[in-house]
Amino acid sequence: MAEFVRVDSSTSGHTMDKSITLPPDEIFRNLENAKRFAIDIGGSLTKLAYYSTVQHKVAKVRSFDHTTKEATGDNLYEISVQEEVTARLHFIKFENAYIETCLDFVKDHLVNTETKVIKATGGGAHKFKELIERKLGLKVDKEDEMTCLIKGCNFVLRNIPHEAFVYAKHADSEFRFQTTQPDIFPYLLVNIGSGVSIVKVESEDKFERIGGSSIGGGTFWGLGALLTKTKRFDELLQLASKGQHTSVDMLVKDIYGGSYGSLGLTGDLIASSFGKSATADKEFSKEDMAKSLLHMISNDIGQLACLYAKLHNLSRVYFGGFFIRGHPVTMHTITYSINFFTKGEVQALFLRHEGYLGAIGAFLKGAEEDNPNQYSWGENYAGSSGLMSVSPDMNPMQRARSGTFDMLEMDRLEGKLVNLPLLQDASSYIPDTVDLTEDAHAREYWLYCFEEALDGVVKRAVASQPDMPEAAERAEKFRQKYRHKLQTLRHQPFAYGSLTVRSLLDTREHCLNEFNFPDPYSKIKQRENDMALKYYQKAVKCLDELSWEERQYALVRGVLAGNVFDWGAKAVSDVLESDPEFGFEQAKRQLEERPWLVDSYDQWFERLKGPPHKCAMFFVDNSGVDIILGVMPFVRELLSRGTEVVLASNSGPALNDVTNGELQILTESIAAMDPVIQAGLREDRLTLVQSGSSSPCLDLSRLDKVLAMVVRERKTDLVIIEGMGRAIHTNYYAMLRCESLKMAVIKNSWLADRLGGKLFSVVFNEWLIATLV
Repeated sequence: MAEFVRVDSSTSGHTMDKSITLPPDEIFRNLENAKRFAIDIGGSLTKLAYYSTVQHKVAKVRSFDHTTKEATGDNLYEISVQEEVTARLHFIKFENAYIETCLDFVKDHLVNTETKVIKATGGGAHKFKELIERKLGLKVDKEDEMTCLIKGCNFVLRNIPHEAFVYAKHADSEFRFQTTQPDIFPYLLVNIGSGVSIVKVESEDKFERIGGSSIGGGTFWGLGALLTKTKRFDELLQLASKGQHTSVDMLVKDIYGGSYGSLGLTGDLIASSFGKSATADKEFSKEDMAKSLLHMISNDIGQLACLYAKLHNLSRVYFGGFFIRGHPVTMHTITYSINFFTKGEVQALFLRHEGYLGAIGAFLKGAEEDNPNQYSWGENYAGSSGLMSVSPDMNPMQRARSGTFDMLEMDRLEGKLVNLPLLQDASSYIPDTVDLTEDAHAREYWLYCFEEALDGVVKRAVASQPDMPEAAERAEKFRQKYRHKLQTLRHQPFAYGSLTVRSLLDTREHCLNEFNFPDPYSKIKQRENDMALKYYQKAVKCLDELSWEERQYALVRGVLAGNVFDWGAKAVSDVLESDPEFGFEQAKRQLEERPWLVDSYDQWFERLKGPPHKCAMFFVDNSGVDIILGVMPFVRELLSRGTEVVLASNSGPALNDVTNGELQILTESIAAMDPVIQAGLREDRLTLVQSGSSSPCLDLSRLDKVLAMVVRERKTDLVIIEGMGRAIHTNYYAMLRCESLKMAVIKNSWLADRLGGKLFSVVFNEWLIATLV
């Protein structure tokens, strides 16, 4: 939330201090690079969308040519920080009262926009057409409101995981976020504005308005104003949240003295909205009348939605529009109505960004020549406000401020992200092992861990840029930004969807990138890669001297010992900081003795006696000892058995995880020492691909399209997932349609205790085909 809004406690509203210039680093970010605009103006809120190019620093690696004088020392590669331009979508929501101030700000900061047209939608687009054209000098091009709405809805459902949620009022967590569906169609969209439109959506461009009602948000607002003399919509909702509808509504038990069992009607069911007001000789409170009215409108909309859903055989119904606005009473009443009338067969779903659907759709209408749908997009947690609390008791002013200014930012990713084709059921796949939104104890622990680690991350960020004197200042800004995000998530764990260890890590990476720290661990990775390469030949020689049986066990222990070298784990980073000589053999001695915490080694060993796998996809983890002395000898053995191997590594940096660029250089260097690896590369039996991820964790539903293509072409029949982030925090319960192997060392004592183990416990989990049949 932008901090320039001044709340005046002496009034029921709020004002904006016009003397404060809106800071472009907080709102309207990257405006000077804006290329295209769209605007959606409703009755009270304006949503502005624009596309900009963002210049930021990226860490690149380049192999030294050791045959020339260019190479210095023993370093295998050099690291450079370069400027790169990427695309970003900005969506900003503010009250119409601020539209003139905001348009002035846009005008003053607009430099080189390429467009002469602004796409507009919404009922207020005509009303403010002249103002927009005069202020911005852009021609307003009106787009159909419903078309924009559907385009926007499709876009967020495809690109933002945990966009949709079920509202459960009395649960530990009010929000139950849904995983991204591989196929979002068909669905029913119930848009509740002044009236109600019900739209059946069958594909990207095929939709039909199949019904509607004149009884909608405008009805609630209008009747509410007549009954309570309250003119503001949010104040009316606030009244409703405090009311008791049973004072006004006639219930089944008021007529029959209890339930009507033969018809399945409980005594607390509303028999007649406002039924008591006709006979009771008393004054009713504003709160009770507002609550009764809200129930009446919501129940009517819910029943109407149910009838259309059943008529068209649809089980997913998304609700959006001005009437919803994330208000708990509204969402609860609609949810209750849907559950009651369909007996749970139809699901009422709400959207985190439903207020932006029209603006997103209008933008997409103006960007069709660029075809934004050929890319995947991801929410930038550093620049997005997040879903505000809907509890009226949590912060009395929060509801007033939540409509003032909030932001959504989305970054264009390098390519298209798709499901791993080998997921057993992509529609039910959940990457994260623990949902911190629901687990309060785990949430408090991990938030504390990330806050405690913040000083170390800041120190590492500054150390990664020794030649940049302003690095300390940027690192301090990063600290403040990320700490603020952690504080927000402590009070509003649902702000960005399901809160998980993965989302906490990803938010930290987004904040580091925002302040131009693209790879704080680059120097550490370089040093550890150079060191580990010196021991590679010796490690392989020792393995080759073992019997076949001994070697298989040694190879597995090698991968596990390599996985100990994880700078993202405090228990390990403390050791590595204090003892730079800590090495591969010491790590082996740290490992838990068999039987391990999760121990499928005997099954794996027996499987190795059978025919070789056709192709193994290996999702690798850390740089240095892990990839070079742990993974590569294991890969070498698979190649020797006749198995093709695909190594999938991060597209971008995260902690000390090896990136695809680094892995290319390391593999070439190893190939120069090892004929088996060299032959694998030459014969195209060893392939390196990027995963599409820049996270220490792994979401198998958002992988690079090229990787998915390789999986199909190579007929992959074994998936190996390594590391605590990829195999424990995520994918611990992931089910695949082929054999899989998950290997990790638990480097967090709290997590180990949760899983029934201890520090450096081992998870070696194999799923055979027979297990899944």
